[in-house]
Amino acid sequence: MPARVLITDRPWPDSDIERAILEPVGCEVVEAPDPEEETLVALARDADAIATCWAEVTANVINAAGSCRIIARTGIGLDNIDIPAATARGMLVTNVPDYCVEEVADHALGLLLACARNIAFFHLRTKQGEYDLRAAAPITRLSCQTLGLVGLGHIARNLHGKTQAMGLDVIAHTPSGNDHGTGCEMVSFDGLLSRSDFVSLHAPLNDGTRHLIDAAALAKMKPTASLINTSRGGLVDHAALWDALERNRLRGAALDVFEPEPPDLSQSLFQDERVVVTPHTAFVSVQSLRELRERTARQIVDVLQGRQPEHVVNPEVLAEQE
Repeated sequence: MPARVLITDRPWPDSDIERAILEPVGCEVVEAPDPEEETLVALARDADAIATCWAEVTANVINAAGSCRIIARTGIGLDNIDIPAATARGMLVTNVPDYCVEEVADHALGLLLACARNIAFFHLRTKQGEYDLRAAAPITRLSCQTLGLVGLGHIARNLHGKTQAMGLDVIAHTPSGNDHGTGCEMVSFDGLLSRSDFVSLHAPLNDGTRHLIDAAALAKMKPTASLINTSRGGLVDHAALWDALERNRLRGAALDVFEPEPPDLSQSLFQDERVVVTPHTAFVSVQSLRELRERTARQIVDVLQGRQPEHVVNPEVLAEQE
C-alpha cells in the first residue's frame, strides 16, 4: 500500500513540484480541500506524512494521525505546529530555516528604504494627483541613522551586512547576546528601542515573544522611528501600534506579516498612508519557492525510506528511535 502524504495547504497554484518527488517513490499525495481542523483530522487518519505551510496542525490533528511519521513545515516558523504533541506521538517535525534568507533580507531592506525615503507615501500621493515633496515627514540621510535588529539569525545577519554597506549604524538584541561573529554591537532590548531609527523584527513567535512590540515597547521608541516586521505578525500588538501612530508617537511602520492572515485591510492601521503593507511576500522568489518545496518533499522521502532528514526540530524523537 503506498504511503500517503497529506498536504494541508499551499499558497502556490499546484503541487506539481511535490508530486514529482513523492510519487516516483510510491507516495500518494492527498491535498486538503480546506485547512479547517475538522477536515485535517479526517484526512490525517490515513496519513504517513503531513506537509503544512500555514495551516494549524493542532494536537487534535496530530492525535488523529496514528501512522504519521513526519510533519514537514513548508517554511521556517513553527508556531502553527503543536510540537510537544508531535513529539509525544514520536513524530519528527522538520522545517527549512535557510531557504529564503536573501529574499527576506532584501524585502526588509526594501521596506526600510520605503520608510526612510517616504517612497510609498510619495508614490500614493503622486498617483492621487498630488505633486508635493513637502507633504511627507523630513528625510534623514541613512548614514546618520541606526538600525536595530531584534534577533540575529540568518536573515538578520544578511540584512546586517547589506545595511552596513549602506552606511547605517547597526545594533542588535538577542537573549543570548551572541553576535555570531558579525561584530555587531549587542545591546539590551530597551536600549535597542530607544536608540534605533528603524526597528526590524527577526525573532521567532512563541509564548515569550508574542506581542513583544506592545504599548510599553512602542513608548520607548523614538517618535521619529519606523517599525519593520517581516518575521511573524504575532510579534506586534497591532492595536498598540495603531494607537502610537494615531498619537504621532511613531513615524511609520512597514508590515509584511499579520495576525491573523489575511488581515482585515479595512482597519485604520492598514489604511494609514504612513504604513507600508505587503501580503506576506518577503519569502517569495522563483528560486526560493522551488528550493523550499523540493527540500520539504525530500525530507518526507528521507523519513519514509528510513533516513534522517535535514533540520529536525525535535531531535529527542530521533534519540528514542535509536
